Amino acid sequence: MTAPFNTAPVPKAELHCHIEGAASPALVKAQAGKYNTDVSGFISGDSYVWSDFTEFLTAYDGAASLFRSEEDYALLARTYLEGIAAQNAIYAEIFVSPDHAAAAGLSHTAYFDGLAEGIRQASESSGIECRMIIVGVRHLGAEKVEAAAKLAASRPHPLITGFGMAGEERFGEVAEFARAFDIARDAGLGITIHAGELAGAESVRDALDHIRPSRIGHGVRAIEDGALVQRIADEGVVLEVCPGSNLALNVYPEISSHPFDRLRRAGVKVTLSSDDPPHFASSVGREYQMAADAWGYGAPDLTDFTRTAIEAAFVDPQTRAKLLGQLD
Repeated sequence: MTAPFNTAPVPKAELHCHIEGAASPALVKAQAGKYNTDVSGFISGDSYVWSDFTEFLTAYDGAASLFRSEEDYALLARTYLEGIAAQNAIYAEIFVSPDHAAAAGLSHTAYFDGLAEGIRQASESSGIECRMIIVGVRHLGAEKVEAAAKLAASRPHPLITGFGMAGEERFGEVAEFARAFDIARDAGLGITIHAGELAGAESVRDALDHIRPSRIGHGVRAIEDGALVQRIADEGVVLEVCPGSNLALNVYPEISSHPFDRLRRAGVKVTLSSDDPPHFASSVGREYQMAADAWGYGAPDLTDFTRTAIEAAFVDPQTRAKLLGQLD
């Protein structure tokens, strides 16, 4: 019997991680102690507790509310990035939510500066590169998403290089948010949008039609429409696929039914990410290992996913060339 391929030495990159969702239960409990807050409603022992997407959002928001200062966010970013650098990640993009910062009483400037300081510390200690993508929260409505886009378009920090939309995908119509993405695109920001996770293929099609993104967060439900899969492949749109998240949220019952490999074989550009890693008992390292175990990928295949991610990353050409050089 062949031993499982160990993915630990493979260079990794992830494009799809919500920074507040990357806070481990241990870190959140430490923050709860700092702010004298009870987290027993959504953390039990060393795990987050939720049973569906609505409860997941409640746990996410509860954890996010405990990061209230520049120092808190520097700690969060550094902890997350050093953790994945230890799994041989060389690059990450984090979704950052000004709406969550505001809810915690933090100014945009303090929020971005705190995260940037954590990114700097992690880069110094491990060499990992990181960029920030501002996201609007879909279920807060088009006005809020447009405000987030205007903030992103003002280029409030050099490490902010993209704009996206997260939140409850089943809220509203994609067309309602098109103006926000036009604002961000006109400012030269990279464009990504969550689609085709909890909603089906039509959600992905609407995103392509109305938003024209270079990347789609998740996108896996496109598999339900063969013509749509072909369109994604033909247009070269990159999917930020998060298998562990999809399994945890019951989008698919087990890894064998997940469409990652079918999308890849259909010519779609796919990458691997962890989404909200501790909520889904995952990490970028686990995502690579799970894919290797499920579909028999070796180092060349997995490195190709990293290459795809870096080629699709919202970075300057010099940084991209440096990162690609680490794969050779």
